[in-house]
Amino acid sequence: MPTYDVFDEDRYFEPAHRVEPYEIHGKRIGITICEDIWTEHYLPRPLYDVEPVRSLVDQDAEIIVNLSASPFSLHKPAVRWEMVGALARTYQRGIFYCNAVGGNDQLIFDGNSIAVNSGGNLIAQLPAFRENEAIIDSETTTTAEFREPTVSEDLFTALSLGVSDYLRKCNFKTAVLGLSGGIDSAVVAVIAANALGAENVVGVSMPSPYSSQGSIDDARDLARNLGIKHLQIPIATTFATLRAQLKEIFASLSEDTTEENMQSRLRAVTLMALSNKFGHLLLTTGNKSELAVGYCTIYGDMAGGLAVISDVPKTMVYELARWMNRKNDIIPRSTIEKPPSAELRPNQKDQDTLPPYEVLDEILRLYVEENLSARDIIAHGFDEKTVRWVQRRVDLNEYKREQAPPGLKVTTRAFGVGRRMPIAQKYVD
Repeated sequence: MPTYDVFDEDRYFEPAHRVEPYEIHGKRIGITICEDIWTEHYLPRPLYDVEPVRSLVDQDAEIIVNLSASPFSLHKPAVRWEMVGALARTYQRGIFYCNAVGGNDQLIFDGNSIAVNSGGNLIAQLPAFRENEAIIDSETTTTAEFREPTVSEDLFTALSLGVSDYLRKCNFKTAVLGLSGGIDSAVVAVIAANALGAENVVGVSMPSPYSSQGSIDDARDLARNLGIKHLQIPIATTFATLRAQLKEIFASLSEDTTEENMQSRLRAVTLMALSNKFGHLLLTTGNKSELAVGYCTIYGDMAGGLAVISDVPKTMVYELARWMNRKNDIIPRSTIEKPPSAELRPNQKDQDTLPPYEVLDEILRLYVEENLSARDIIAHGFDEKTVRWVQRRVDLNEYKREQAPPGLKVTTRAFGVGRRMPIAQKYVD
């Protein structure tokens, strides 16, 4: 029973005292559950001293059925297909792999159920990300090719299912999000419109004194292209009022991230007011790269009910945006081409604070998803100072992620239930 990462089976279930086939219409069927068929080669490390499939085959099981709730991550359907085929060839048994479909909190179950014959050849593959059923002849000689969509298509469909099921199961019908004119909010808006219908999405532009006219125009154009409702609620006046309120207290201090965060939090107040008044679920728009190193404002842009792309690195956000525009420019081209910026101070750019996203995302992948130490990452050829900075920022910002809304998991390791780290810690590498 898997009890690691996002899995908690040992908390809720007891193992069977024995494993034996069932006879159904003269066939001996071996029933397995999810990780019962995952072999050591495909697990993060050797975890079990039993092999349920071998036990069933030794008891003359003719067909193996696997009942799965296997969470989606990018490239995982192909890994499952490879593993099931190898297992069928090893034991010379047909395997019917039946996977759950739907979004449940942070996890997305993608379906992609398959059937293979005793030679490990694919004889059926059900659709991904939607419920389906089929009757398959286990003795058919007809084989098929495994279908694997592009990474961007898989990612878009997974996130759309995660959003639609989260709202449906939490009894929300509409969503609201901030539209900054930037790439992240644009991508989330496209996903929300696809998942919920454009008529059920409200995009809100909240320009501050530092918002560029280009970003304001991009937000408006995106909403028009998607057909979602667009509101413009400037925060310049409320920001000026708040600064005046604190002017005497801050008199001897220079401006810093405090004033930047005030703007982000005023936007959160605005969006939550709309959420409360109209019953919208507030979608946050921060990506994995920002969340990892704390380049986000707690109680500001992190405030909301669901973090749609919190497991999508910034470089992948750009890939997804280009895929969304593969037929026509849904996302304004200037949104994709301009340097990313929070626009919370004059002439601000993300790269004033962060390493280039291509470098940052690869270091984060090695540190968060591959569990490599700083020394190991440096050995991959990365600058030591940059690696140490990224590692420390990830560690120090656990307190922010602990208070973030649930995010949809699409990589092998997301922040959230599968990565439980201490907040109060003084360890160093």
